[in-house]
Amino acid sequence: MEFRIEKDTMGEIKVPKDRYWGAQTERSFENFKIGTDKMPKELIHAFAALKRSVAKVNANLEKLDSKKAQAIIKACDEIRDGKFDDEFPLVIYQTGSGTQTNMNANEVIANRATEILGGDFRKEKLIHPNDDVNKSQSSNDTFPTAMHITAVLELEKTLLPSLEKLKDSFLKKEDEFKDIVKIGRTHLQDATPLTLGQEFSGYRSMLEHSYEYIKNSIEPLRELAIGGTAVGTGLNAHPKLSEMVSEELSTLLGTKFVSSPNKFHALTSYDAFVFASGAIKSLAANLLKIANDIRWLGSGPRSGLGEIELPENEPGSSIMPGKVNPTQAEAITMVIARVFGNDATIAFGASQGNFELNVYKPIILFSFYESVKLLSSAMDSFRTHCVDGIKANLENIKANLENSLMLVTALNPYIGYDNAALIAKTAHKNGTTLKEEAVNLGILSAEEFDKYVVPSQMTKPKA
Repeated sequence: MEFRIEKDTMGEIKVPKDRYWGAQTERSFENFKIGTDKMPKELIHAFAALKRSVAKVNANLEKLDSKKAQAIIKACDEIRDGKFDDEFPLVIYQTGSGTQTNMNANEVIANRATEILGGDFRKEKLIHPNDDVNKSQSSNDTFPTAMHITAVLELEKTLLPSLEKLKDSFLKKEDEFKDIVKIGRTHLQDATPLTLGQEFSGYRSMLEHSYEYIKNSIEPLRELAIGGTAVGTGLNAHPKLSEMVSEELSTLLGTKFVSSPNKFHALTSYDAFVFASGAIKSLAANLLKIANDIRWLGSGPRSGLGEIELPENEPGSSIMPGKVNPTQAEAITMVIARVFGNDATIAFGASQGNFELNVYKPIILFSFYESVKLLSSAMDSFRTHCVDGIKANLENIKANLENSLMLVTALNPYIGYDNAALIAKTAHKNGTTLKEEAVNLGILSAEEFDKYVVPSQMTKPKA
């Protein structure tokens, strides 16, 4: 490998000759070989959008030469197109302010912009990473701004669409199963009847509520720290920069961003991430309930509940021939375990702001990003490989319904709770049916029992 010599305020350092990054990126690359998790490309693209917007605003405010600004803008557009993804090698576990990733962006943009202006960055710097690309900025306001941009875009473009599709799948099943009467269960014990469609409507409603919670949690994330610079005072930044950059980003990215009204809050507090992560966790909790219900309802195929049939996607055992397992439900529940852990990490990281700066920014961002990506892809997989293919097992549903003792609840208004309980307990003891014991005990005639106990009429209120 060939190297070139780069310089920063600490002196000289060797950098691979073909790389666009500079001295500070190389120092971080060499000093923080911790794990394999790297800064997400979506965060890098958010940085490029931010640097592009600041350069344009600085040029409009006559704080940056227009030719330099145009070169920076072009370099940023190339980064946003993914042409330089390999130039961002830094890991999550670095400085807690994200300074090294900010400088990674500054260096790559500066060197590529130098090329755009006709120079060779290996020999001369026509664009300076600090003085030009980072003008009017600090890592302390750019990194949280890039975090918020990433979070908003990932929630709007990745998580919410996946959630919407899964909700629609349950809505279709709700309609498909609307006339199938089955036994309900509370405390894992038999309860009164409902339709399979009603059961699935609960799942659909859970996802609708989660959608609204997450949508509402996006609003605080729209507030940007840019313009606060080092400690929130805005030192070295134009007074209009924050609002102008927020407007520019809104136009560029097609979604609303606003200047945070209090930059001291924006630099040191990550309560917006805690709030949004909480909404994501509520979705995860709902999904855990749904996935567990579905694998219970599909248990068997002969010795379980077996009221629904799940798609058979792959063999389930290396020793038991013909066995098929609810693997999609298992996969999404493992993802949920990770989401719960990430939420705890985000909450802890957000609590660690000291004075004017929080230094857990990278792990907060990565934990949030991972939860969004995992949940989105898990919901897509769960939908396409499980939910869409669920079928009702009418034979098992009918047998469980007719065998349930809790149909006796329909008799309460006619014979009272105590007599109804006597029928149920006697039938359970003797292994007989409710109808048989109602007649044997002399409480009802067969005709009266059939008139009062109609499972399909037990699935809704009755005047």
